[in-house]
Amino acid sequence: MSGKNALFLVFLLFIPVSLVAHFLQWGDLIVFITAGLAILPLAAWMGTATEEIAVVVGPTLGGLLNATFGNATELIIALIALNAGLVNVVKASITGSIISNLLLVMGFSMLLGGLRYKEQTFQSIVARVNASSMNLAVIAMLLPTAVNYTSIGINEKTLQNLSLAVAVVLIVVYVLTLLFSMKTHAYLYDVGVAEIEAEETPHTKPNIWLWSGVLLGCTLLVALESELLVDTLELATSQLGLTSLFTGVILVPIVGNAAEHATAVSVAMKDKMDLSVSVAVGSSLQIALFVAPVLVIAGWIMGQPMDLDFNPFELVAVTVSVLIANSISSDGKSNWLEGTLLLAAYIVLGFAFYFHPVIEGIG
Repeated sequence: MSGKNALFLVFLLFIPVSLVAHFLQWGDLIVFITAGLAILPLAAWMGTATEEIAVVVGPTLGGLLNATFGNATELIIALIALNAGLVNVVKASITGSIISNLLLVMGFSMLLGGLRYKEQTFQSIVARVNASSMNLAVIAMLLPTAVNYTSIGINEKTLQNLSLAVAVVLIVVYVLTLLFSMKTHAYLYDVGVAEIEAEETPHTKPNIWLWSGVLLGCTLLVALESELLVDTLELATSQLGLTSLFTGVILVPIVGNAAEHATAVSVAMKDKMDLSVSVAVGSSLQIALFVAPVLVIAGWIMGQPMDLDFNPFELVAVTVSVLIANSISSDGKSNWLEGTLLLAAYIVLGFAFYFHPVIEGIG
């Protein structure tokens, strides 16, 4: 058993601990911390179950399954927070997930992979396609905020309608990117993946019913733990002296993305940067083109004022993250210094969000 899997097994103990802490009323802070730690292994098992099922159902349906469940943990947490009325935390988690995948995940991957191998390579054409898609996502996220700040007396309903229209366009683009990556230009995305599958996939065919049960069970437990996390979020973070902006941008994405972080770093250390970059950038794209639009539509259905009018500082952070990630990945090569630069950018942004003053509607 790998060290990563052993650690996740230990973290499973936090599931009963968080439930006991909730029912015995040990305090919001303890429930918040234990629920967050309990989500980590569940997210990892959801990812494993999705991959095992994908082996059985074939590459096309498997790819669609991965694309749908790739950020299921973040989506579940966000939906529960949205239902609880924590709209600003949900918005912050969207931008935070994009930032953490582009800077933290890719940064650690390039740093640790670069320390083992002097220079690593990946498909530059895929990086350019992903860069173009991320640029569109940033523009789409900028526009509703720009409309709000350049208009006098624009009402919330108008912003929601604009966000809904943008959300539909983004979902259509997401479907087209899936068609591009899984059908018309699938050969561009196959580099390095076959070797990983040969190394890590067992020869016996996975039991689809077993892994479907694991996926369902983990999804239900994630929903339960997310409920505990969201219920205690405001009081727990105030006890820690943190704003909801910092919590949404930094803490929630780290909890939700932990399994993907571990996967991207582990394959990078096996000199499989194609797969590592695909995990990091692909997750950011999924957040921007699928999860964010779904949350806008869900907010409309729930009657929650969810739109794409973000805090301007969050958009600055996303834009900076996309620019530096695109700049570093455009040549199809990476080394430990470039990984360090990405991590440095993430740390600087983390400090900025930590010291960002609490303003109405944000903290």
